[in-house]
Amino acid sequence: MMKRILLAGLLGGIAMFVWSSVAHLVLPLGRAGIKDIPNEQAVLVALRSALGEGSGLYFFPGMGLGTDAASQQKQAAMQQYEEKLAANPSGLLIYHPPGAKAMTAGQLGVEFLTETIEALLVVILLAQTRLGTFGARVGFVFVAGVLAVLGTNVSYWNWYGFPTSYTAAYMTTQVVGFLCVGLVAAAVMKKPGPLS
Repeated sequence: MMKRILLAGLLGGIAMFVWSSVAHLVLPLGRAGIKDIPNEQAVLVALRSALGEGSGLYFFPGMGLGTDAASQQKQAAMQQYEEKLAANPSGLLIYHPPGAKAMTAGQLGVEFLTETIEALLVVILLAQTRLGTFGARVGFVFVAGVLAVLGTNVSYWNWYGFPTSYTAAYMTTQVVGFLCVGLVAAAVMKKPGPLS
């Protein structure tokens, strides 16, 4: 049984990675909701001037508080923040100083490893069930994938304002990825029964 679980997890991870690659490189799903900045050069110069080598995740406008602020300071800052939001643009910025690379072998390796671990974990869960039909096994993995996809994507859309088209495309990519895992796992895990 363990060999089938490992095989299903590995093949499922490969299937998810191939699908994700197609979704991002061939289909328009990888660029949905993403725009180029108008007058980009001026913005890039301003970012480099303001942030320099300070790689990180920036929330703007900032609240002006450190991590050790007292509760009263946070409440006062929140009231001022409402005023800042009313008068200024707002958003979330992931910044890297000059020298970053578009896509590296290391990044692809991390993505493949992540998707293989996701596939292996859902196959381990599937092995704990007694689902006897191919469709039931696919459905189980699919629903587990929907659960995983909802966990962060909807929150990012809701709280950080990620574009609806980006969120929908990314969720579609992930859900179809889990469907691919489900199809592979359902075929490999033919005999139902919990892992012993």
